[in-house]
Amino acid sequence: MLKQIWFLLSIFLIFIIFLRMPQETIGLSSFANKSDILGSPTSAQKSLNYITGISVISYFILAFLLNR
Repeated sequence: MLKQIWFLLSIFLIFIIFLRMPQETIGLSSFANKSDILGSPTSAQKSLNYITGISVISYFILAFLLNR
């Protein structure tokens, strides 16, 4: 069960990294900024920072628990 959660968290972190790509590059971030999927750019950036931080901490905790 923990390995499945760890795997899903890994996929989620990859997706979040694509959303956080610089705006000059063409990718999911330009799509998110143009379509206002996540609201205003500043609130979206704050939300992504918060979600990314929690996800990374969770990932490391699960990695520690699974490799013990």
